[in-house]
Amino acid sequence: MPLPAGFAPIAFTPFHEEELPALLATGRQPLVAAATRRLRSLALRVPEATAYTYRPRPDGIDIIPGDEAADTVVELDLETWQGLVHELEAPAGLLYAQRVRCARGNPIDLMSWESALRALYNGRPAYDPVHRTLSDRNGNALDPHATFTLASDREEMAHFLRTAGYLFVRNVFRPEEITAFLDEVRALQGEAQRGDKLSWWGKNAAGEEMLCRVTRGVAKPHLATLRSDARLHGLKDLADPSFVYRKGEGQGVTVIFKHPNMAEGLGDLPWHRDCGMGGHAVVCPVLLASLYLTAATPETGELAMLPGSHRAAMNAHDQSSELAAQAAHFNARPGDVSLHFSDTVHVAPPPTDGQRDSYRISVVVGFARPDARHHRGEGSYNDVLHQRDDGQIERLETVAKRV
Repeated sequence: MPLPAGFAPIAFTPFHEEELPALLATGRQPLVAAATRRLRSLALRVPEATAYTYRPRPDGIDIIPGDEAADTVVELDLETWQGLVHELEAPAGLLYAQRVRCARGNPIDLMSWESALRALYNGRPAYDPVHRTLSDRNGNALDPHATFTLASDREEMAHFLRTAGYLFVRNVFRPEEITAFLDEVRALQGEAQRGDKLSWWGKNAAGEEMLCRVTRGVAKPHLATLRSDARLHGLKDLADPSFVYRKGEGQGVTVIFKHPNMAEGLGDLPWHRDCGMGGHAVVCPVLLASLYLTAATPETGELAMLPGSHRAAMNAHDQSSELAAQAAHFNARPGDVSLHFSDTVHVAPPPTDGQRDSYRISVVVGFARPDARHHRGEGSYNDVLHQRDDGQIERLETVAKRV
């Protein structure tokens, strides 16, 4: 499929022989070095061209013609590779869509190389949680755990959102509104069907099928009002007043259900960015608003954010990184709202208490620029996740075994 308007074609061989060496020679090597620590060598191969191997070294990377010495060799078509360079494509989306083939090695290596490729191709620095300094409006160290209310200073809130990549706001919705939303959520639970492409399913350790997500909340009258709710629009204006409601996946307005002891499916999400399935260059920035209908704590299933990660690239598959120690956590109560940019790296870990009567239920509404679009003309980047008749969304490691 050709590149969308505004994105120039790139010749594979000249890019590797001329453009990349020039970029590396003029200051990009340190960025790449920070992103390639502990990575194995990766070769990319496109039809009718010489493959090239990216081999890490302590101070950067070597680009070597051929793939004989590469640990992992990935085959992809020219347009897909061009999409990677332009940040239209993302490794996770390509693996789920089976649009790449691993000729040798481990296909997960392509995912592990994501932040390194963004540093190499786009000059995007790797996320450094230890040495990253964030400042408030007065130049003091930013408190990553700060929370706000609708009555807080809007300039301070906007600065925090732009700097940290997220914002946590208390008591946005009233108890009677939460009750009405929950009534509709229960109806959605009863209507969800395995394989309907509008719900996500998984299994817990006991083998029970569990509903993890419904992407048709807009079908219910109270939940549908969230698209135009004045409070949410006031909060999205902190990011950009031009942002408009964006349907996102399914029919719009997503409801998320957390469950303990999930053994299959994507009930628990690892460190990720919401544009990690593709489309960064044509959809970002997207602002996601999460309304908590029940408590969100470590015990019930929380969201944790990496401060400032929306301005960097991160290797979510680097298990040696100390991300958890740097994350910001918030004990959410019903009616609270969190905002985050789609590029902000966050995690939805499993509940730590398996003996509770209820767990986190939250509703997600998205906002983006009016011209945001799917670069391939399709509906949602998450549509590719629906590959099974039973509605289970498989984990990336499972999908990668088929590549």
